[in-house]
Amino acid sequence: MGNQPLIVLSEDSQRTSGKDAQSMNVQAGKAVAESVRTTLGPKGMDKMLVDSTGNVVVTNDGVTLLSEMDIDHPAADMIVEVAETQEDEVGDGTTSAVVVAGELLSQAEELLEQDIHATTLAQGYRQAAEEATEALEEIAVDVDEDDEEILEQIAATAMTGKGAESARDLLSNLVVEAVSTVADDGEVDTDNISVEKVVGGSIDESELVEGVIVDKERVSENMPYFVEDANVAIVDGDLEVKETEIDAEVNVTDPDQLEQFLEQEEQQLQEMVEEIADAGADVVFVDGGIDDMAQHYLAQEGIIAVRRVKSSDQSQLARSTGATPVSTAEDLTEEDLGFAGSVAQKEIAGDQRIFVEDVDDAKAVTLILRGGTEHVIDEVDRAIEDSLGVVRTTLEDGKVLAGGGAPEVDLSLALRDYADSVGGREQLAVEAFADALEVIPRTLAENAGLDPIDSLVELRADHDSGNESAGLDAYTGDTIDMAEEGVYEPLRVKTQAIESATEAAVMLLRIDDVIAAGDLAVEDNDDDDDMPAGGPGGMGGGMGGMGGGMGGMM
Repeated sequence: MGNQPLIVLSEDSQRTSGKDAQSMNVQAGKAVAESVRTTLGPKGMDKMLVDSTGNVVVTNDGVTLLSEMDIDHPAADMIVEVAETQEDEVGDGTTSAVVVAGELLSQAEELLEQDIHATTLAQGYRQAAEEATEALEEIAVDVDEDDEEILEQIAATAMTGKGAESARDLLSNLVVEAVSTVADDGEVDTDNISVEKVVGGSIDESELVEGVIVDKERVSENMPYFVEDANVAIVDGDLEVKETEIDAEVNVTDPDQLEQFLEQEEQQLQEMVEEIADAGADVVFVDGGIDDMAQHYLAQEGIIAVRRVKSSDQSQLARSTGATPVSTAEDLTEEDLGFAGSVAQKEIAGDQRIFVEDVDDAKAVTLILRGGTEHVIDEVDRAIEDSLGVVRTTLEDGKVLAGGGAPEVDLSLALRDYADSVGGREQLAVEAFADALEVIPRTLAENAGLDPIDSLVELRADHDSGNESAGLDAYTGDTIDMAEEGVYEPLRVKTQAIESATEAAVMLLRIDDVIAAGDLAVEDNDDDDDMPAGGPGGMGGGMGGMGGGMGGMM
Protein backbone atom coordinates (compact mmCIF):
# COMPACT_ATOMS: atom_id res chain seq x y z
CA MET A 1 0.00 0.00 0.00
CA GLY A 2 2.77 2.42 0.95
CA ASN A 3 4.62 1.84 -2.34
CA GLN A 4 1.71 2.91 -4.54
CA PRO A 5 2.20 6.28 -6.30
CA LEU A 6 0.15 9.20 -5.04
CA ILE A 7 -2.03 10.51 -7.89
CA VAL A 8 -2.70 14.25 -7.58
CA LEU A 9 -3.74 15.16 -11.12
CA SER A 10 -6.86 13.81 -12.78
CA GLU A 11 -6.56 11.00 -15.31
CA ASP A 12 -7.34 13.40 -18.16
CA SER A 13 -4.52 15.79 -17.26
CA GLN A 14 -1.27 15.54 -19.17
CA ARG A 15 2.10 16.68 -17.90
CA THR A 16 5.44 17.31 -19.54
CA SER A 17 8.40 17.94 -17.24
CA GLY A 18 12.08 18.77 -17.19
CA LYS A 19 14.06 18.89 -20.40
CA ASP A 20 11.08 17.69 -22.43
CA ALA A 21 9.08 20.75 -21.39
CA GLN A 22 12.00 23.10 -22.07
CA SER A 23 12.66 21.51 -25.44
CA MET A 24 8.99 21.73 -26.43
CA ASN A 25 8.82 25.45 -25.58
CA VAL A 26 12.11 26.23 -27.31
CA GLN A 27 10.98 24.45 -30.47
CA ALA A 28 7.71 26.39 -30.44
CA GLY A 29 9.51 29.73 -30.12
CA LYS A 30 11.98 28.85 -32.86
CA ALA A 31 9.14 27.81 -35.19
CA VAL A 32 7.43 31.18 -34.81
CA ALA A 33 10.68 33.07 -35.45
CA GLU A 34 11.47 30.91 -38.47
CA SER A 35 8.03 31.62 -39.94
CA VAL A 36 8.76 35.36 -40.29
CA ARG A 37 12.53 35.32 -40.70
CA THR A 38 12.48 35.38 -44.51
CA THR A 39 10.51 38.66 -44.46
CA LEU A 40 13.34 40.65 -42.81
CA GLY A 41 15.19 43.38 -44.65
CA PRO A 42 14.91 45.26 -47.94
CA LYS A 43 14.90 42.00 -49.89
CA GLY A 44 12.60 40.12 -47.55
CA MET A 45 9.87 38.04 -49.15
CA ASP A 46 6.12 38.48 -48.69
CA LYS A 47 3.74 35.87 -47.30
CA MET A 48 0.20 35.10 -48.38
CA LEU A 49 -2.28 34.23 -45.66
CA VAL A 50 -5.63 32.73 -46.60
CA ASP A 51 -8.29 32.27 -43.93
CA SER A 52 -11.18 29.80 -43.85
CA THR A 53 -13.51 32.26 -45.59
CA GLY A 54 -11.10 32.86 -48.46
CA ASN A 55 -9.89 36.32 -47.38
CA VAL A 56 -6.33 36.94 -48.51
CA VAL A 57 -3.64 39.01 -46.80
CA VAL A 58 -0.33 39.57 -48.62
CA THR A 59 2.31 41.18 -46.41
CA ASN A 60 5.78 40.95 -44.93
CA ASP A 61 4.85 42.92 -41.81
CA GLY A 62 5.82 40.74 -38.85
CA VAL A 63 3.02 41.60 -36.43
CA THR A 64 0.37 41.32 -39.15
CA LEU A 65 1.60 37.86 -40.11
CA LEU A 66 1.72 36.60 -36.54
CA SER A 67 -1.66 38.04 -35.57
CA GLU A 68 -3.31 36.57 -38.67
CA MET A 69 -1.75 33.12 -38.26
CA ASP A 70 -3.75 30.58 -36.28
CA ILE A 71 -1.25 29.77 -33.53
CA ASP A 72 -2.40 27.36 -30.81
CA HIS A 73 0.76 26.68 -28.82
CA PRO A 74 0.89 28.73 -25.57
CA ALA A 75 4.68 29.11 -25.73
CA ALA A 76 4.44 30.29 -29.33
CA ASP A 77 1.83 32.85 -28.22
CA MET A 78 4.43 34.36 -25.88
CA ILE A 79 6.70 35.04 -28.86
CA VAL A 80 3.77 36.59 -30.74
CA GLU A 81 3.32 38.93 -27.76
CA VAL A 82 6.89 40.15 -28.34
CA ALA A 83 5.83 41.39 -31.78
CA GLU A 84 2.63 42.94 -30.44
CA THR A 85 4.53 44.79 -27.70
CA GLN A 86 7.06 46.06 -30.23
CA GLU A 87 4.23 47.30 -32.46
CA ASP A 88 2.46 49.07 -29.60
CA GLU A 89 5.59 50.70 -28.20
CA VAL A 90 7.47 51.67 -31.36
CA GLY A 91 5.53 50.69 -34.47
CA ASP A 92 8.42 48.98 -36.27
CA GLY A 93 11.02 46.26 -35.71
CA THR A 94 8.48 43.52 -34.98
CA THR A 95 10.18 40.95 -37.19
CA SER A 96 13.61 41.75 -35.73
CA ALA A 97 12.30 41.34 -32.18
CA VAL A 98 10.77 37.93 -32.94
CA VAL A 99 13.86 36.71 -34.84
CA VAL A 100 16.13 37.73 -31.95
CA ALA A 101 13.84 35.98 -29.45
CA GLY A 102 13.92 32.81 -31.54
CA GLU A 103 17.72 32.93 -31.82
CA LEU A 104 18.13 33.46 -28.07
CA LEU A 105 16.13 30.27 -27.54
CA SER A 106 18.18 28.45 -30.17
CA GLN A 107 21.48 29.47 -28.52
CA ALA A 108 20.09 28.52 -25.10
CA GLU A 109 19.14 25.07 -26.39
CA GLU A 110 22.78 24.28 -27.10
CA LEU A 111 23.82 25.36 -23.60
CA LEU A 112 21.00 23.39 -21.97
CA GLU A 113 22.34 20.29 -23.70
CA GLN A 114 25.71 21.02 -22.05
CA ASP A 115 23.94 20.91 -18.65
CA ILE A 116 24.01 24.69 -18.11
CA HIS A 117 21.09 25.37 -15.78
CA ALA A 118 18.17 27.47 -17.09
CA THR A 119 18.43 29.96 -14.19
CA THR A 120 22.10 30.51 -15.04
CA LEU A 121 21.12 31.20 -18.65
CA ALA A 122 18.38 33.55 -17.54
CA GLN A 123 20.77 35.53 -15.33
CA GLY A 124 23.39 35.75 -18.09
CA TYR A 125 20.79 36.87 -20.64
CA ARG A 126 19.51 39.60 -18.31
CA GLN A 127 23.04 40.88 -17.71
CA ALA A 128 23.75 40.87 -21.43
CA ALA A 129 20.50 42.71 -22.24
CA GLU A 130 21.30 45.40 -19.67
CA GLU A 131 24.81 45.83 -21.04
CA ALA A 132 23.48 45.90 -24.62
CA THR A 133 20.98 48.64 -23.79
CA GLU A 134 23.71 50.79 -22.25
CA ALA A 135 25.99 50.18 -25.25
CA LEU A 136 23.23 51.26 -27.65
CA GLU A 137 22.76 54.50 -25.70
CA GLU A 138 26.46 55.26 -26.18
CA ILE A 139 26.46 54.83 -29.97
CA ALA A 140 23.11 56.60 -30.53
CA VAL A 141 23.08 59.86 -32.51
CA ASP A 142 21.08 62.88 -31.31
CA VAL A 143 18.48 64.31 -33.68
CA ASP A 144 15.97 67.15 -33.20
CA GLU A 145 12.58 67.92 -34.70
CA ASP A 146 14.05 70.45 -37.15
CA ASP A 147 16.24 67.86 -38.86
CA GLU A 148 13.68 66.91 -41.51
CA GLU A 149 16.24 65.10 -43.68
CA ILE A 150 17.05 62.49 -41.01
CA LEU A 151 13.37 62.18 -40.07
CA GLU A 152 12.50 61.44 -43.70
CA GLN A 153 15.35 58.91 -43.89
CA ILE A 154 13.98 57.19 -40.78
CA ALA A 155 10.50 57.06 -42.32
CA ALA A 156 11.94 55.73 -45.60
CA THR A 157 13.95 53.03 -43.77
CA ALA A 158 10.76 51.76 -42.11
CA MET A 159 9.13 51.42 -45.56
CA THR A 160 12.06 49.59 -47.11
CA GLY A 161 11.11 46.15 -48.36
CA LYS A 162 7.39 46.86 -48.11
CA GLY A 163 4.82 47.62 -50.80
CA ALA A 164 5.26 51.37 -50.35
CA GLU A 165 8.94 51.32 -51.33
CA SER A 166 8.27 52.41 -54.93
CA ALA A 167 7.04 55.82 -53.69
CA ARG A 168 8.93 56.02 -50.41
CA ASP A 169 10.41 59.50 -51.10
CA LEU A 170 6.94 61.02 -51.45
CA LEU A 171 5.40 58.98 -48.63
CA SER A 172 8.25 59.61 -46.17
CA ASN A 173 7.89 63.34 -46.84
CA LEU A 174 4.13 63.14 -46.18
CA VAL A 175 4.69 61.11 -42.99
CA VAL A 176 7.19 63.60 -41.55
CA GLU A 177 4.93 66.52 -42.45
CA ALA A 178 1.94 64.80 -40.83
CA VAL A 179 3.76 63.93 -37.59
CA SER A 180 5.37 67.39 -37.34
CA THR A 181 1.97 69.03 -37.81
CA VAL A 182 0.23 67.16 -35.00
CA ALA A 183 3.23 67.26 -32.63
CA ASP A 184 2.42 69.08 -29.40
CA ASP A 185 5.45 70.08 -27.28
CA GLY A 186 7.39 67.00 -28.33
CA GLU A 187 4.45 64.66 -27.73
CA VAL A 188 2.82 63.01 -30.73
CA ASP A 189 -0.53 61.24 -30.73
CA THR A 190 -0.77 59.38 -34.04
CA ASP A 191 -4.53 59.04 -33.50
CA ASN A 192 -4.67 62.62 -34.76
CA ILE A 193 -3.42 61.39 -38.12
CA SER A 194 -6.23 59.75 -40.05
CA VAL A 195 -5.45 57.50 -42.99
CA GLU A 196 -7.99 57.30 -45.80
CA LYS A 197 -7.45 54.38 -48.17
CA VAL A 198 -8.69 55.02 -51.71
CA VAL A 199 -8.56 52.22 -54.27
CA GLY A 200 -7.77 53.72 -57.65
CA GLY A 201 -4.83 55.62 -59.10
CA SER A 202 -1.22 55.02 -58.17
CA ILE A 203 0.68 55.28 -54.89
CA ASP A 204 2.36 58.45 -56.25
CA GLU A 205 -1.01 60.22 -56.10
CA SER A 206 -1.18 59.95 -52.31
CA GLU A 207 -1.49 63.31 -50.55
CA LEU A 208 -1.72 64.98 -47.16
CA VAL A 209 -4.71 67.09 -46.22
CA GLU A 210 -4.11 69.52 -43.36
CA GLY A 211 -7.52 69.05 -41.88
CA VAL A 212 -10.09 66.30 -41.60
CA ILE A 213 -11.85 64.16 -44.18
CA VAL A 214 -15.19 62.82 -42.99
CA ASP A 215 -16.43 59.73 -44.80
CA LYS A 216 -19.95 61.13 -45.09
CA GLU A 217 -21.90 63.46 -47.37
CA ARG A 218 -24.42 66.27 -47.00
CA VAL A 219 -27.82 65.15 -45.76
CA SER A 220 -29.64 67.14 -48.47
CA GLU A 221 -28.90 67.86 -52.11
CA ASN A 222 -30.25 71.37 -51.59
CA MET A 223 -27.33 72.26 -49.34
CA PRO A 224 -24.26 73.97 -50.82
CA TYR A 225 -21.35 71.82 -51.97
CA PHE A 226 -18.75 74.31 -50.79
CA VAL A 227 -18.45 76.90 -48.03
CA GLU A 228 -15.51 79.27 -47.79
CA ASP A 229 -14.32 80.72 -44.45
CA ALA A 230 -16.71 78.37 -42.68
CA ASN A 231 -17.77 78.52 -39.04
CA VAL A 232 -17.99 74.90 -37.89
CA ALA A 233 -20.38 73.59 -35.22
CA ILE A 234 -20.23 70.14 -33.62
CA VAL A 235 -23.40 68.81 -31.98
CA ASP A 236 -22.95 65.69 -29.87
CA GLY A 237 -26.61 64.69 -30.13
CA ASP A 238 -29.58 64.73 -32.52
CA LEU A 239 -31.39 67.40 -34.49
CA GLU A 240 -34.73 65.72 -34.02
CA VAL A 241 -37.89 66.25 -31.97
CA LYS A 242 -37.17 65.44 -28.35
CA GLU A 243 -38.79 62.32 -27.03
CA THR A 244 -40.46 62.24 -23.62
CA GLU A 245 -38.56 60.83 -20.68
CA ILE A 246 -41.29 58.25 -20.09
CA ASP A 247 -43.49 56.33 -22.49
CA ALA A 248 -46.46 58.55 -23.35
CA GLU A 249 -49.53 58.20 -25.54
CA VAL A 250 -51.29 61.09 -27.29
CA ASN A 251 -54.95 60.66 -28.19
CA VAL A 252 -56.03 62.85 -31.11
CA THR A 253 -59.80 63.23 -31.56
CA ASP A 254 -59.84 66.12 -34.00
CA PRO A 255 -57.92 66.74 -37.29
CA ASP A 256 -57.11 70.24 -36.02
CA GLN A 257 -55.41 68.75 -32.98
CA LEU A 258 -53.22 66.60 -35.24
CA GLU A 259 -52.38 69.65 -37.31
CA GLN A 260 -51.44 71.59 -34.16
CA PHE A 261 -49.33 68.66 -32.93
CA LEU A 262 -47.41 68.48 -36.22
CA GLU A 263 -47.01 72.26 -36.33
CA GLN A 264 -45.56 72.22 -32.82
CA GLU A 265 -42.99 69.56 -33.83
CA GLU A 266 -42.14 71.57 -36.93
CA GLN A 267 -41.74 74.71 -34.84
CA GLN A 268 -39.35 72.91 -32.48
CA LEU A 269 -37.18 71.82 -35.39
CA GLN A 270 -37.28 75.31 -36.91
CA GLU A 271 -36.17 76.82 -33.60
CA MET A 272 -33.26 74.35 -33.42
CA VAL A 273 -32.08 75.38 -36.87
CA GLU A 274 -32.54 79.09 -36.07
CA GLU A 275 -30.34 78.70 -33.00
CA ILE A 276 -27.62 77.12 -35.15
CA ALA A 277 -27.97 79.89 -37.74
CA ASP A 278 -28.06 82.66 -35.09
CA ALA A 279 -24.82 81.35 -33.61
CA GLY A 280 -23.27 81.92 -37.06
CA ALA A 281 -22.60 78.31 -38.07
CA ASP A 282 -22.08 77.55 -41.77
CA VAL A 283 -21.44 73.83 -41.26
CA VAL A 284 -22.79 71.49 -38.59
CA PHE A 285 -21.54 67.98 -37.81
CA VAL A 286 -24.06 65.96 -35.84
CA ASP A 287 -23.37 62.81 -33.84
CA GLY A 288 -26.92 61.47 -34.24
CA GLY A 289 -29.72 61.84 -36.76
CA ILE A 290 -31.20 64.92 -38.44
CA ASP A 291 -34.96 65.10 -38.98
CA ASP A 292 -36.14 65.56 -42.58
CA MET A 293 -37.81 68.85 -41.71
CA ALA A 294 -34.64 70.06 -39.97
CA GLN A 295 -32.72 69.17 -43.14
CA HIS A 296 -35.12 71.36 -45.11
CA TYR A 297 -34.65 74.37 -42.82
CA LEU A 298 -30.85 73.91 -42.74
CA ALA A 299 -30.78 73.88 -46.54
CA GLN A 300 -32.86 77.09 -46.56
CA GLU A 301 -30.27 78.72 -44.30
CA GLY A 302 -27.47 77.58 -46.64
CA ILE A 303 -25.89 75.42 -43.92
CA ILE A 304 -24.05 72.19 -44.75
CA ALA A 305 -25.17 69.45 -42.34
CA VAL A 306 -23.58 66.02 -41.86
CA ARG A 307 -25.16 63.38 -39.64
CA ARG A 308 -23.96 60.25 -37.79
CA VAL A 309 -20.37 61.49 -37.60
CA LYS A 310 -18.10 59.06 -35.72
CA SER A 311 -16.85 60.19 -32.33
CA SER A 312 -13.24 59.83 -33.55
CA ASP A 313 -14.00 62.16 -36.48
CA GLN A 314 -15.69 64.61 -34.10
CA SER A 315 -12.60 64.65 -31.87
CA GLN A 316 -10.39 65.38 -34.85
CA LEU A 317 -12.74 68.06 -36.13
CA ALA A 318 -12.70 69.73 -32.72
CA ARG A 319 -8.91 69.56 -32.49
CA SER A 320 -8.43 70.76 -36.06
CA THR A 321 -10.96 73.61 -36.25
CA GLY A 322 -11.03 74.63 -32.59
CA ALA A 323 -14.76 73.95 -32.29
CA THR A 324 -16.24 72.94 -28.93
CA PRO A 325 -18.77 70.07 -29.13
CA VAL A 326 -22.14 70.86 -27.56
CA SER A 327 -24.83 68.40 -26.50
CA THR A 328 -27.81 70.25 -28.04
CA ALA A 329 -28.42 72.99 -30.57
CA GLU A 330 -29.83 75.17 -27.76
CA ASP A 331 -26.41 75.17 -26.06
CA LEU A 332 -24.56 76.40 -29.17
CA THR A 333 -22.99 79.84 -28.95
CA GLU A 334 -20.64 81.78 -31.19
CA GLU A 335 -17.73 80.90 -28.87
CA ASP A 336 -18.32 77.17 -29.54
CA LEU A 337 -17.73 77.51 -33.28
CA GLY A 338 -14.54 76.43 -35.00
CA PHE A 339 -13.07 77.77 -38.21
CA ALA A 340 -12.02 76.21 -41.52
CA GLY A 341 -10.92 78.01 -44.67
CA SER A 342 -13.01 75.65 -46.74
CA VAL A 343 -15.53 72.87 -46.21
CA ALA A 344 -16.51 71.01 -49.34
CA GLN A 345 -18.02 67.77 -50.52
CA LYS A 346 -15.68 66.11 -53.00
CA GLU A 347 -15.59 62.82 -54.83
CA ILE A 348 -12.71 60.39 -54.41
CA ALA A 349 -12.77 57.22 -56.50
CA GLY A 350 -16.56 57.32 -56.75
CA ASP A 351 -17.20 58.02 -53.04
CA GLN A 352 -18.41 61.34 -51.65
CA ARG A 353 -16.54 62.75 -48.64
CA ILE A 354 -16.56 66.00 -46.70
CA PHE A 355 -13.20 67.84 -46.75
CA VAL A 356 -12.51 70.27 -43.90
CA GLU A 357 -9.34 72.12 -44.90
CA ASP A 358 -7.31 75.34 -44.53
CA VAL A 359 -7.61 75.42 -40.76
CA ASP A 360 -5.61 77.99 -38.78
CA ASP A 361 -3.52 75.54 -36.76
CA ALA A 362 -4.01 71.99 -38.04
CA LYS A 363 -3.64 69.68 -35.05
CA ALA A 364 -5.31 66.86 -36.96
CA VAL A 365 -4.43 65.81 -40.49
CA THR A 366 -5.49 63.16 -42.99
CA LEU A 367 -3.28 61.06 -45.24
CA ILE A 368 -4.99 59.98 -48.46
CA LEU A 369 -3.36 56.76 -49.65
CA ARG A 370 -4.02 55.57 -53.17
CA GLY A 371 -3.20 52.28 -54.87
CA GLY A 372 -4.21 50.12 -57.77
CA THR A 373 -5.77 47.29 -55.78
CA GLU A 374 -7.07 46.74 -52.27
CA HIS A 375 -4.17 44.42 -51.37
CA VAL A 376 -1.61 46.98 -52.55
CA ILE A 377 -3.17 49.79 -50.56
CA ASP A 378 -3.49 47.63 -47.44
CA GLU A 379 0.25 46.92 -47.55
CA VAL A 380 1.01 50.62 -48.13
CA ASP A 381 -1.17 51.40 -45.12
CA ARG A 382 0.86 48.97 -42.96
CA ALA A 383 4.11 50.58 -44.16
CA ILE A 384 2.76 54.06 -43.38
CA GLU A 385 1.71 52.90 -39.91
CA ASP A 386 5.28 51.69 -39.24
CA SER A 387 6.74 54.96 -40.55
CA LEU A 388 4.42 57.08 -38.42
CA GLY A 389 5.48 55.05 -35.39
CA VAL A 390 9.23 55.47 -35.93
CA VAL A 391 9.03 59.21 -36.68
CA ARG A 392 6.86 59.71 -33.57
CA THR A 393 9.37 57.72 -31.49
CA THR A 394 12.29 59.74 -32.87
CA LEU A 395 10.64 63.06 -32.06
CA GLU A 396 9.87 61.88 -28.52
CA ASP A 397 13.31 60.35 -27.78
CA GLY A 398 15.59 62.37 -30.04
CA LYS A 399 18.02 59.47 -30.59
CA VAL A 400 18.68 57.28 -33.64
CA LEU A 401 21.02 54.52 -34.75
CA ALA A 402 22.42 53.48 -38.11
CA GLY A 403 20.56 50.48 -39.58
CA GLY A 404 21.53 47.65 -41.90
CA GLY A 405 22.65 45.32 -39.10
CA ALA A 406 25.25 47.80 -37.82
CA PRO A 407 24.03 48.06 -34.19
CA GLU A 408 23.79 44.28 -33.81
CA VAL A 409 27.37 43.68 -34.99
CA ASP A 410 28.63 46.46 -32.73
CA LEU A 411 26.72 45.02 -29.76
CA SER A 412 27.95 41.52 -30.49
CA LEU A 413 31.60 42.64 -30.32
CA ALA A 414 30.96 44.74 -27.20
CA LEU A 415 29.22 41.84 -25.42
CA ARG A 416 32.07 39.45 -26.18
CA ASP A 417 34.44 41.91 -24.51
CA TYR A 418 32.02 42.27 -21.62
CA ALA A 419 31.74 38.48 -21.23
CA ASP A 420 35.39 38.32 -20.18
CA SER A 421 34.52 40.32 -17.08
CA VAL A 422 31.57 38.10 -16.16
CA GLY A 423 32.37 35.34 -13.74
CA GLY A 424 30.89 31.85 -13.62
CA ARG A 425 28.80 30.05 -16.19
CA GLU A 426 26.85 33.25 -16.89
CA GLN A 427 29.79 34.15 -19.15
CA LEU A 428 28.64 31.45 -21.57
CA ALA A 429 25.14 32.93 -21.61
CA VAL A 430 26.50 36.41 -22.38
CA GLU A 431 28.54 34.98 -25.26
CA ALA A 432 25.45 33.12 -26.50
CA PHE A 433 23.54 36.42 -26.38
CA ALA A 434 26.27 38.05 -28.48
CA ASP A 435 26.04 35.24 -31.04
CA ALA A 436 22.24 35.52 -31.08
CA LEU A 437 22.31 39.23 -32.01
CA GLU A 438 24.27 38.42 -35.15
CA VAL A 439 21.18 36.66 -36.49
CA ILE A 440 20.00 40.04 -37.83
CA PRO A 441 22.91 40.79 -40.24
CA ARG A 442 23.12 37.08 -41.07
CA THR A 443 19.42 37.01 -42.01
CA LEU A 444 19.73 40.23 -44.02
CA ALA A 445 22.51 38.57 -46.05
CA GLU A 446 20.59 35.31 -46.52
CA ASN A 447 17.42 37.09 -47.66
CA ALA A 448 19.47 39.11 -50.16
CA GLY A 449 20.98 35.94 -51.62
CA LEU A 450 24.44 36.70 -50.24
CA ASP A 451 26.88 34.47 -48.37
CA PRO A 452 26.09 35.12 -44.68
CA ILE A 453 29.52 34.02 -43.44
CA ASP A 454 31.45 36.31 -45.79
CA SER A 455 29.13 39.23 -45.03
CA LEU A 456 29.41 38.73 -41.28
CA VAL A 457 33.20 38.42 -41.33
CA GLU A 458 33.48 41.63 -43.36
CA LEU A 459 31.12 43.48 -41.01
CA ARG A 460 33.07 42.35 -37.95
CA ALA A 461 36.32 43.54 -39.51
CA ASP A 462 34.88 46.99 -40.25
CA HIS A 463 33.50 47.36 -36.72
CA ASP A 464 36.78 46.15 -35.22
CA SER A 465 38.50 48.96 -37.10
CA GLY A 466 36.19 51.51 -35.45
CA ASN A 467 33.41 52.04 -38.02
CA GLU A 468 30.36 51.80 -35.73
CA SER A 469 27.86 52.50 -38.52
CA ALA A 470 29.12 49.87 -40.98
CA GLY A 471 26.17 47.85 -42.27
CA LEU A 472 25.25 45.50 -45.08
CA ASP A 473 24.01 46.84 -48.41
CA ALA A 474 21.52 44.15 -49.40
CA TYR A 475 21.51 45.31 -53.02
CA THR A 476 25.24 45.18 -53.75
CA GLY A 477 26.47 42.90 -50.96
CA ASP A 478 29.05 45.51 -49.91
CA THR A 479 29.71 46.77 -46.42
CA ILE A 480 28.90 50.49 -46.40
CA ASP A 481 28.54 53.34 -43.91
CA MET A 482 24.83 53.35 -43.11
CA ALA A 483 24.94 56.85 -41.60
CA GLU A 484 26.30 58.27 -44.86
CA GLU A 485 23.70 56.26 -46.79
CA GLY A 486 20.90 57.70 -44.63
CA VAL A 487 19.69 54.38 -43.21
CA TYR A 488 18.52 55.17 -39.68
CA GLU A 489 16.30 53.60 -37.05
CA PRO A 490 15.10 55.04 -33.73
CA LEU A 491 17.09 53.94 -30.68
CA ARG A 492 13.91 52.65 -29.05
CA VAL A 493 13.31 50.18 -31.89
CA LYS A 494 16.49 48.33 -30.90
CA THR A 495 16.26 48.69 -27.12
CA GLN A 496 12.62 47.58 -27.03
CA ALA A 497 13.34 44.61 -29.33
CA ILE A 498 16.22 43.43 -27.15
CA GLU A 499 14.35 43.92 -23.87
CA SER A 500 11.11 42.21 -24.92
CA ALA A 501 12.92 39.37 -26.75
CA THR A 502 15.08 38.74 -23.67
CA GLU A 503 12.11 38.74 -21.32
CA ALA A 504 10.17 36.29 -23.49
CA ALA A 505 13.16 33.96 -23.92
CA VAL A 506 13.93 34.00 -20.17
CA MET A 507 10.31 33.29 -19.30
CA LEU A 508 10.19 30.27 -21.62
CA LEU A 509 13.55 28.92 -20.44
CA ARG A 510 12.45 29.02 -16.80
CA ILE A 511 9.46 26.75 -17.49
CA ASP A 512 10.28 23.14 -16.59
CA ASP A 513 6.76 21.80 -16.19
CA VAL A 514 3.73 22.03 -18.48
CA ILE A 515 0.43 20.72 -17.15
CA ALA A 516 -2.63 20.55 -19.37
CA ALA A 517 -5.72 20.51 -17.17
CA GLY A 518 -8.16 17.67 -17.71
CA ASP A 519 -11.14 19.81 -18.74
CA LEU A 520 -8.98 21.60 -21.32
CA ALA A 521 -7.58 18.32 -22.55
CA VAL A 522 -10.91 16.64 -23.24
CA GLU A 523 -13.43 19.42 -23.81
CA ASP A 524 -13.89 21.29 -27.04
CA ASN A 525 -13.73 24.87 -25.80
CA ASP A 526 -14.59 27.83 -28.01
CA ASP A 527 -12.18 30.11 -26.19
CA ASP A 528 -9.15 30.60 -28.45
CA ASP A 529 -6.97 31.38 -25.45
CA ASP A 530 -7.47 27.92 -23.95
CA MET A 531 -4.80 25.27 -24.27
CA PRO A 532 -5.62 23.01 -27.21
CA ALA A 533 -7.21 19.61 -26.75
CA GLY A 534 -4.87 16.83 -25.78
CA GLY A 535 -2.61 18.82 -23.43
CA PRO A 536 1.05 18.90 -24.42
CA GLY A 537 0.39 16.33 -27.09
CA GLY A 538 -2.32 18.60 -28.41
CA MET A 539 0.08 21.53 -28.24
CA GLY A 540 2.45 19.65 -30.44
CA GLY A 541 -0.43 19.09 -32.78
CA GLY A 542 -1.13 22.82 -32.58
CA MET A 543 2.38 23.59 -33.74
CA GLY A 544 2.00 21.00 -36.44
CA GLY A 545 -1.16 22.75 -37.51
CA MET A 546 0.68 26.04 -37.51
CA GLY A 547 3.48 24.54 -39.54
CA GLY A 548 0.98 23.16 -42.02
CA GLY A 549 -0.65 26.56 -42.28
CA MET A 550 2.72 28.19 -42.84
CA GLY A 551 3.61 25.60 -45.39
CA GLY A 552 0.59 26.63 -47.38
CA MET A 553 1.47 30.24 -46.75
CA MET A 554 5.07 30.26 -47.92
